[in-house]
Amino acid sequence: MLHYDPEFPPDPSVWLAAGEAERINAAQTWHVKARVDLPSVKAHAALHAIIENQIAMGLEAVQRAIPRLEQEGLDRHDAIHAVAWVLSLHLHDLVAQVHPDDDATTNARYAATVERLTAKAWRKQESV
Repeated sequence: MLHYDPEFPPDPSVWLAAGEAERINAAQTWHVKARVDLPSVKAHAALHAIIENQIAMGLEAVQRAIPRLEQEGLDRHDAIHAVAWVLSLHLHDLVAQVHPDDDATTNARYAATVERLTAKAWRKQESV
């Protein structure tokens, strides 16, 4: 069984060797054990898995964002939440076809938004 703790980066090869359902389940198990109150622990865990996948797969913008956000005062768990927030906004825009672009442009827009993400911006949206 895959172990997950959002405060410690998983070994990329171990993480990617696990199936997607196992990754989500590991994140979900951690949140249940930590007694984190969430509207949907499975959806929340899926976002954790996506961000960890992006890190493990070498998405540079996300790889750079996590330590940068930690340097700005977030713990790793909240840094993952901050990037997941950007991802969720990006996914909303895709579904709503706010920017109907090709894949390369869409991916570049996501990476640029992650690069601009700050702990201050995350804290501000968190308090709304």
